[in-house]
Amino acid sequence: MIVVSDTSPLCYLILIGQIDLLRRLYGQVVIPQAVQEELAHERSPDQVKQWIAQPPDWLTIQSVRLQPDGALEALDLGEQAAILLVEQLEADSLIIDEMVGRQIARSRGLRVIGTLGILEEAGRLDWLDLPIVLNQLQQTTFRVSDALIRQLLEQYSPQG
Repeated sequence: MIVVSDTSPLCYLILIGQIDLLRRLYGQVVIPQAVQEELAHERSPDQVKQWIAQPPDWLTIQSVRLQPDGALEALDLGEQAAILLVEQLEADSLIIDEMVGRQIARSRGLRVIGTLGILEEAGRLDWLDLPIVLNQLQQTTFRVSDALIRQLLEQYSPQG
């Protein structure tokens, strides 16, 4: 399985101490160089900059060979590069949170998952306590509606 990630899911999973879920769920994750640069940016949280300075062996950083696409102009460089890398690698999924990026990716036939989907799957597998982790996520700058959080918690039923 080939999975490509955009910047924000990595950032938020690092900040809440759940980044290893990507390895556990997918084995290997690929990011474009633009995402690496965004994670290492001076305005990134120190914890994120430290993580990307010494990335784990399950993270592959790859350049994007496809030409830029005008249909992606509404997105930042990391999102554009992630979508192009999914297409270049014919990857199975794109991990992305931004609504416009998700819509564009889906319109191109790509399978998308976001930070909440990853946490929900890990909760379903009983790898974490979803209510606690969602609370931690809400303590960051992650934007999500209270209604969606309630919906996830209502559906949450760890395996027992």
